[in-house]
Amino acid sequence: MFSFRKQLFALLLGLSTLSLVSCGSRHDADEKYVLVSANIKVPYWQLAGSGFMQAAGQMKVRATFVGPDSYDPHAQQEEFRKAVASKPSGILVSPANPELLKADIDSAIASGIPVITIDSDSPASKRLMFIGTNNYQAGVMGAKVMIDQLHGKGNVVVFTMPGQANLDDRLRGYRDTFSGQQIKIDRVVDIKGDPVVAFDTTKDIVEKEAKAINGFICLEALAGKEVANVLDRYKIKDKPVVAMDTDQETLDWVKKGVIAATIAQKPYSMSFVGLRILDDLYHDKFRPQDKSWSQDPFSPIPAYIDTGLTLIDKNNVDNFVAMEKSARGGK
Repeated sequence: MFSFRKQLFALLLGLSTLSLVSCGSRHDADEKYVLVSANIKVPYWQLAGSGFMQAAGQMKVRATFVGPDSYDPHAQQEEFRKAVASKPSGILVSPANPELLKADIDSAIASGIPVITIDSDSPASKRLMFIGTNNYQAGVMGAKVMIDQLHGKGNVVVFTMPGQANLDDRLRGYRDTFSGQQIKIDRVVDIKGDPVVAFDTTKDIVEKEAKAINGFICLEALAGKEVANVLDRYKIKDKPVVAMDTDQETLDWVKKGVIAATIAQKPYSMSFVGLRILDDLYHDKFRPQDKSWSQDPFSPIPAYIDTGLTLIDKNNVDNFVAMEKSARGGK
């Protein structure tokens, strides 16, 4: 494992160095890259946008950050199709619905446009690689926190959006880790991209079945702060919440102790590294691009780059906030 990490680091360092050394000479005047997000207004994706634009600025290439203003897989599909029609040098995309975007990704690849998925994958497509979180491991990490908080016994409610590959993998990690414990997932709630669903569901649980539910698990960024808000209003302190991602409200609830922990991904890293690799793929094309390279033992590119996870709780939340501010340029 250590040897593999060293090799991966060397690969990324080589790609970054190549881009830095040649950024003044090899970039075309019409060279441009596009990041297509799942929800452009969410702080998580704004941080990804920061990484994308930072990399573009360093390489002196044009870059565009697009996506729907709310969770809408079909609107994202339209944004992706517009991006392809503009004939970019490469596309980063986080598929809200991997099956919905599969044919569009394959079509882009067939037309010679490199496509890399980040954050959420479309593994059945011909995308060149996936850069993002080991989402199964995110579920394992969160489950261990909940086991510790509930001392291995209790009923929990999960908030998610079924059908989104990254969230489904996280739920699988929770289920597998709870196996052998006396922790039961009482229900899985589809919030459909609407935080109000999480708020109203938690409120209903607190008012009608508080004794039956012992904790809350949020597999995406929207629900955690809504659950915490309800618990705080009702002055409930014995129902731990494990959240996902690091928008300011979520971090504030971690500081207050209402959210026991949240799992930080690295969207900045995903898009920063993703753009540098796209640039390399654009300038040093290999053929055929529409081959299933992830299944080829002699592929010139890795199938997957794990950007890592960080568990944020009261012990390290202030340090995390300081690092995030620095990454945003002090904003």
